[in-house]
Parts: sequence; C-alpha cells; structure tokens
Amino acid sequence: MKKEEIKELSTQDLKARLEEMEKDYLQLKANHAVSPIDNPAKITHDRKIIARVKTELRQRELNNK
Repeated sequence: MKKEEIKELSTQDLKARLEEMEKDYLQLKANHAVSPIDNPAKITHDRKIIARVKTELRQRELNNK
C-alpha cells in the first residue's frame, strides 16, 4: 500500500486492515523463526506498511481534536 492508497481509505477500513496486517505480520515472524522464509525482506516491508497505517490513523486522530 502506498501513502495515497492509505489516505483514500476510511478510518474504519484502516483499523480493519491494520488488525489483519498485524496478525499476518506476527504469523510471518513466527514462521520465519521456525524455518527461514524465501524473502526475509517481506518482514521489514510489512512492518513499514503497518507503521504507515498507524501514522495515518494517529494523524487523523490529532486532526479531529
């Protein structure tokens, strides 16, 4: 997801996607700990996308106050 795509989504959609992404991220990390995955850079990529979504949610929260 790019910044533009994140900004277009509603707050409820972002929260739902964030929950799903965090679940997938934790599963990916657990799988990688047991046996190496093909592309370990995906862990870093997923973590950065989660951070982007959290940043957008926080920005919206601050703007609504």
